Amino acid sequence: MTDPNPAKGPKKPARASLAETHLRQQAIGMRLRTMFDEVVSEPVPESFLDILRRADAEGRNGHG
Repeated sequence: MTDPNPAKGPKKPARASLAETHLRQQAIGMRLRTMFDEVVSEPVPESFLDILRRADAEGRNGHG
């Protein structure tokens, strides 16, 4: 019987070492923080601010 999945190169260990896992998690965390910082620093669109202002005004007037 032949293997339906031919070898794709040398096999990697089934589990990464604890140090490798920690380094990978640190790298992911750094990338996520960078992406979050970029999003937070983006300006809020004026149209969205208008929606918030209207909702706030309706809330104060007892509507909604």
